[in-house]
Amino acid sequence: QLHLVESGGGLVQSGGSLRLSCVASGKSLRHYVVGWFRQAPGKEREGVAFKGGFDNSEYYTDSVKDRFTISRDNAKNTVSLQMNNLKPEDTAVYYCAAAFKGVLLIDAGDYDNWGQGTQVTVSP
Repeated sequence: QLHLVESGGGLVQSGGSLRLSCVASGKSLRHYVVGWFRQAPGKEREGVAFKGGFDNSEYYTDSVKDRFTISRDNAKNTVSLQMNNLKPEDTAVYYCAAAFKGVLLIDAGDYDNWGQGTQVTVSP
C-alpha cells in the first residue's frame, strides 16, 4: 500500500513562493506517475502538474506554466511542487497523487493513491 503525505502549505502574500513536498511510504515512487491537484472551495478538483514514471515527461495546466515546477527525488521517495509568483487564485487545498501507469495521466480519476492535502492560501 502506497501512503502519501503532503506538507509545505501555508499563508503567503501574492508574488511569494512556497514549496510543497509529498513523501511516500510503503512503496517506491520510482516508476509511478505523480501529479499535484488542487481544489478551491466550491470548485472541482483541478490537475496542476504531472510527471511521468518511466520518463521525465511533464505537463502543467496553463494557469501555472512558468510559475510552478514539479520534481521528484527517487532517493528520498518524494515529489515536490515549487510554486513561484503565487496569485490569490492559487488558493486551494493541494493534493499529491500517484498511479502505477506507463503513461502521463492528467485526470484525477486515473489516480488511485492520494495524500490528505495541504492548504495553500495566497493573500492579495
